[in-house]
Amino acid sequence: MTILIKNGLIISPPDEFIGDVFIEDGKIASVGEHIFKNADRVIDAKGKFVIPGGIDIHTHLDMPYYGEIKSRDDFYTGTVAAAFGGTTCIIDFPTQTKGEKLKDVFEKWQEKAQGKATIDYSFHMIITDLSVLDDSDFKFLVDNGITSIKIFTAYPDRLMLDDRQIFEIMKIAKKYNLLVMVHAENGIIIDELVKFALSMGYTSPKFHALSRPPILEAEAINRVITYATLLDIPIYIVHVSSFEGMKVIMQARERKNDVLAETCPQYLYLSIENISKGNDDDYKFVFTPPVREKWNQELLWKGLNDDVLQVLSTDHCPFNFSDRMIGKDNFTKIPNGGAVIEHRLELSFKGVKQNKIGLKRWVEINSTNPAKIFGLYPNKGVIKVGSDADIVIWNPEVTRKISVTNHHMNIDYSMFDGIESAGKAEIVISNGEIIIENDEFIGKAGRGKFVRRKSFNKDLL
Repeated sequence: MTILIKNGLIISPPDEFIGDVFIEDGKIASVGEHIFKNADRVIDAKGKFVIPGGIDIHTHLDMPYYGEIKSRDDFYTGTVAAAFGGTTCIIDFPTQTKGEKLKDVFEKWQEKAQGKATIDYSFHMIITDLSVLDDSDFKFLVDNGITSIKIFTAYPDRLMLDDRQIFEIMKIAKKYNLLVMVHAENGIIIDELVKFALSMGYTSPKFHALSRPPILEAEAINRVITYATLLDIPIYIVHVSSFEGMKVIMQARERKNDVLAETCPQYLYLSIENISKGNDDDYKFVFTPPVREKWNQELLWKGLNDDVLQVLSTDHCPFNFSDRMIGKDNFTKIPNGGAVIEHRLELSFKGVKQNKIGLKRWVEINSTNPAKIFGLYPNKGVIKVGSDADIVIWNPEVTRKISVTNHHMNIDYSMFDGIESAGKAEIVISNGEIIIENDEFIGKAGRGKFVRRKSFNKDLL
């Protein structure tokens, strides 16, 4: 199928101009002004933005949690919701359980995704047990285009690696040119604070937040950046939630420009106030790192605009309200995570409208930078001849109040209920195929393909 997009404001950093895009065989064939070609479909994008499809590099679809409970979006419902929001590629997190080889983890997650994913997808690999791994495991990752790994400094006895193991995995990452991503909180001290809270009878959701203070995020960020600096490797900090944590990154980037980081919409719009009302609604806002005091929000916006933070992701990990109520009498048992995958572009575009970030910067944090950092560029993240035809026609004038009644995620409430967003993905094109139009999903399950990624290249930044 051929598609000709006419008269749109093409925003593909560093470029911004009114022009046309011609799509053929799933690729961008021409970009410029006044393109006259016969096409199966002509789209007049006058008054609209034409942007590269969003890339959400932090999702947890069909993720096991406890017993029968798992994240409620699978690779079908989650990628459909992502597409409605203007995202055309995700990177999910296969998670190693103790004693498991990485090939087995990869195959398990491929079984979850194949036949269901409606947009392209890739994987990072979460490492939890270094003792059973050898060079063949990491060679397998590279050979299959998995060029990033994630480690935790939190959740002792489940996900956390100790400092010796972190340093060891970083040495391996240097050998295989793997980008190390870190969930950075001091898990040992958090556990002590949690024990204290429970001993005092503090069991409500707000104590999830109060037992994970920003200083313990900052400490862990500083620690892992120190190790990465010693080894001269790049490092990527996921879901930065506080100014205290971001300040460590800001200082580190003055001497080491391959310290990279993201934040998420929940930290830009939600705060400790949401989890402190003393009613059942509080259970909706338990995720990790937790909500912070509201004043952090403006500083995180500034960090996004000033390139202290390079990426906006979602950490999408949805659980239904009934799932959360298993922690009714103990906040430590509440499934952690939020439903965000559909809202990333519209909530961040509201920041454009409010002059918190620039228009090109909005595209950079949602598409271009994720592609460059995670080995997808220039196939994705850019509107350029030869690139994948992952394109969004964005209406900048639409607004809506977010509600459980108008989202497409497989969850029975909305964390952002009542918040007014800005803009809308009116037409979404994935690999040259229109999959969202007229508020309908017209793609099909399994059309998304697994994408092998290149290794991190800091020269792209």
